[in-house]
Amino acid sequence: MFVLGGLCFVCLGLINEVIPWLMPLWQQGIIGACIITGMEFVVGCIVNLWLGWSIWDYSQMPGNILGQVCPQYFVLWMIVAIAGIILDDWLRYWIFGEEKPQYKLR
Repeated sequence: MFVLGGLCFVCLGLINEVIPWLMPLWQQGIIGACIITGMEFVVGCIVNLWLGWSIWDYSQMPGNILGQVCPQYFVLWMIVAIAGIILDDWLRYWIFGEEKPQYKLR
């Protein structure tokens, strides 16, 4: 899970490398949540369904897909994605001297 979390953070960091700053932060959060949910689904299918490790199981949650992802966690991942995007942007600004983060909320 640590490796998956790190990969998700790297992918979140790439969002503002591809998407302009003018995109509202909530839309960046949706893109980030899609990335995280997609990665969670792929890894879940491998480690939970194929290897049988049973690390997580959302099969009791409404709207789940194969017990690996569900809409409720998509909303959580959107909040986490926004926090990750902001953290990555500020770290790049402070450590690497990149452009100062600027966000559009609407």
